[in-house]
Amino acid sequence: MIPEPLDLSGLRTYSLYGRPSKVTVGHFARPVPPGSSIRRLLSSLPDQLLGHDFPELIHRLAAVHRAGRPLIVGMGAHVIKVGLNPVLIDLMERSIITGLAMNGACIIHDAEIAMAGYTSEEVGSVLGDGSFGAAQETGAFLNGAINAGADQGLGLGAAVGAALLAGNFPHNDQSLLATAARLGIPATVFVAMGTDIIHIHPSASGAAIGATTHHDFRVFCAQIAQLQRGAYLNIGSAVLLPEVFLKALTLVRNLGHQVDHFTTANFDFLKQYRPLTNVVNRPTAGGGKGYHITGHHELMIPLLAAALLDELASEDEPTKPGGDASRLPDRAPLFSLLSF
Repeated sequence: MIPEPLDLSGLRTYSLYGRPSKVTVGHFARPVPPGSSIRRLLSSLPDQLLGHDFPELIHRLAAVHRAGRPLIVGMGAHVIKVGLNPVLIDLMERSIITGLAMNGACIIHDAEIAMAGYTSEEVGSVLGDGSFGAAQETGAFLNGAINAGADQGLGLGAAVGAALLAGNFPHNDQSLLATAARLGIPATVFVAMGTDIIHIHPSASGAAIGATTHHDFRVFCAQIAQLQRGAYLNIGSAVLLPEVFLKALTLVRNLGHQVDHFTTANFDFLKQYRPLTNVVNRPTAGGGKGYHITGHHELMIPLLAAALLDELASEDEPTKPGGDASRLPDRAPLFSLLSF
């Protein structure tokens, strides 16, 4: 049987004007006039989703730097391959980034940039004949640096950075590892054996790679032990660095270090399990806050750097275009001082 249409005349209603609502005109974006600063652009964003979270993250990172607390960047090699070394180097030279953590692919692309000014071969065109990854200079230099570093009791990142400086390569100024060595910034490298092209070269030593990368894990743990009221950013590492970060965090807590209030953020193209769980959510469950920023690195990281520098350059809340901000609708105080 076909039922009779439901009678709607008895529906209970309420007043729109008394109903709690998640979106108000105070949350809306504001037009940005030509010539505006990055800071004014952020203040004009809609106070929703990333429009709220990104300015809030910038403010927290600025507070970290002003307080002299650490800001550590963990990263995958894609960050280098899309050309972001100069952006990170600038933040290192300004003492904003206080530590780098990398996967093994980073040292390959970073060293090739320093040595030759280019990197990232076309895998599809060389895999068929077995020549992928067989660049003689890359394997010889990096394995030589790692082997020497093991003999000297150095970490992998410090060993490669020192070798780059000693080599006086033409593009050392574009190298993260050379810059870290020059500035005395800890740069740690975490290797999964067999994942990097230099492991196929005859000069590779599993003992040296293991010793130097384990040394770096201990250095990284010492940095994480000081992370209270600091910040950790994971940029483009979907598995390795999130796992290393979580293990380092549990180790230092086990040893009695108080690391329970800090800021984390993950930057990547997609939301993935390990970064969300091991960087954004679990570590900050007891205090602080984690953020996930989805987007292209070549856009989001320069925006992050520019917004952070703009924020650090001014102590004042940005006024809204057109005059007195008090005449505009209320919105969440994105730039008020946050309690960690």
